[in-house]
Amino acid sequence: MDATNHSNIRQSVSVIPMFIIGTLFFVFGFVTWLNGSLIPFLKIACELNHMEAYFVTMAFYIAYTVMALPMAFVLKRTGYKNGMMLGLLVMAIGSLIFIPAANERMFSIFLFGLFMLGTGLTILQTAANPYIVLLGPEESAAVRISIMGLLNKGAGVVAPIIFTAFILGNMGQFDENQLAALSDIERNIQLNELAQRLADPYLIMAATLVVLAIFIKLSPLPAMNSTEKKQDEKQHDDNDSIFAYPQLILGVVTLFLYVGVEVIAGDTIGLFGQELGVENFGQLTSYTMAFMVLAYIVGMFSIPRFIKQETALMLSAVLGLLLTFLIMITPKDSAVVWSSLIFWQEVGYLPDVVLYVALLGFANALVWPAVWPMALSGLGKHIETGSALLIMGISGGALLPLAYGALTEATSNSQSSYMVMLPCYLFILFYAVKGHKVRHWHKQSL
Repeated sequence: MDATNHSNIRQSVSVIPMFIIGTLFFVFGFVTWLNGSLIPFLKIACELNHMEAYFVTMAFYIAYTVMALPMAFVLKRTGYKNGMMLGLLVMAIGSLIFIPAANERMFSIFLFGLFMLGTGLTILQTAANPYIVLLGPEESAAVRISIMGLLNKGAGVVAPIIFTAFILGNMGQFDENQLAALSDIERNIQLNELAQRLADPYLIMAATLVVLAIFIKLSPLPAMNSTEKKQDEKQHDDNDSIFAYPQLILGVVTLFLYVGVEVIAGDTIGLFGQELGVENFGQLTSYTMAFMVLAYIVGMFSIPRFIKQETALMLSAVLGLLLTFLIMITPKDSAVVWSSLIFWQEVGYLPDVVLYVALLGFANALVWPAVWPMALSGLGKHIETGSALLIMGISGGALLPLAYGALTEATSNSQSSYMVMLPCYLFILFYAVKGHKVRHWHKQSL
């Protein structure tokens, strides 16, 4: 009887943390992938150029670099559970900042609110990702992270649709050409009205995040730390520096480049589609996220049953390279592939080049769950710091979209600017084939 009870307890402890962390990953996705719809919205409301618009991603993702190591220190003091609660409260503060930003229509205040949201997510990500890795066997870690990714990207499908329904409705009066024809006073009245649309939704978001923080505090989430998975610690006791682990450092670079291309695929597609005359441009991020969800489902059923996570990472990089080339060379007015795919129903026109940007979601989906267990393998006592460094890699989402925006502004060609992704996918391919195997910083290792 006692043995049965213990077995039931172990089973419930496994399911409950997965459910709770899964809820948090849905929150990650919802808040993160609102940015794709927010960029074209703020470009109009705050009268921004291309490069200025992508400061939305800069402010949001740079928080991961600035705050990752400080938050790792905080987590060592608070533990994962209290750290998650703290992260949600910081995010609630960031959401509330959107209210004065909308009232004043000040882009700088919007950016500060985005930085606070990114800071809260930094705490949550630094706690939740290693928690999922530590929750079970290392060989199945990619599957657990894929489940979390499915929830994260599922939220990414929902968020732009909700944003479009409640905020981007009836946008005809805010066409940039029509606004340019108005007097300064009339244009400011119109744009102030547009910015005000953000106030109530972000107030609701803040309240929801506070409720979730209370839920986490009262939840039966068990304590978890890296001491539960330190089989390799003794052999690494003499390795005091985190930088002595090439698989980690190369993994950080890989995640930096991966998040950069992921954000470019998810957050530039709306503005790109708007330029090409796509009517539902505010929902285009949902297309990218839908392909990511599809890839996660494929990954959960195929890894490691049919292919290894290293192979999945290699295939992801190759597909990313192929799609990037197609984006660069496909005529903007071509819709042959799109028409062929949806011939059986009447769906709005979508240029093939925009479809290829969305398909990058399929190429990108399995990179994150594959890299995490590879990079953390064998770290022992350094796993918290290693996790923080990997979280810092998320800053790729701050810098690479900004580079894309700067290139677009300089060349006036947003399509060819996608070339910034080519070296990123090449490095991801290197990590999949060779980089994750390196264990010593010797010339012959590389």
